[in-house]
This record gives sequence, C-alpha cells and structure tokens, in this order.
Amino acid sequence: MSKARFYHAGCPVCVSAEQTLLQHLSPDVEVDVIHLGEQPARVAEAELAGVKSVPALVIDGNVLHINFGAPIEALK
Repeated sequence: MSKARFYHAGCPVCVSAEQTLLQHLSPDVEVDVIHLGEQPARVAEAELAGVKSVPALVIDGNVLHINFGAPIEALK
C-alpha cells in the first residue's frame, strides 16, 4: 500500500483541493491529512519533505504543490 501526506492550512483553497483531489486517489493509497494550522508541530516535517506552500501532496518523496493557499513560512 502506498502512503501519501496531504498538508494544508484549512483555508478555502486547501479545503477545495482536499475535496477535489483526494477522491481521485486509488483506494490503495493511505492518505494522512495534516492540518498545519491545528498541528503546527508538523510544519518542520512538511519542510523536511520539501513542502514550500500549502496545499501540497507528498507521495513517494515527491512533493506536488497544488494551487496556492499559503507559504509554509506563514504557518510558523
């Protein structure tokens, strides 16, 4: 089973991306949805994964930046 992490900040852009994108992933993909506004301790984790802005989806070490909700710096 593949694993993915979807990082977001709860903004309308992020919520829309989550609702639109995640429904299209295979059921074989285990998705961890991380709301950085509610889990600020995970901002460093997102940065280490290469996330520069949210919303972002990380799959197999690849960061997919989706639209633009907020820079990662704004979440610190």
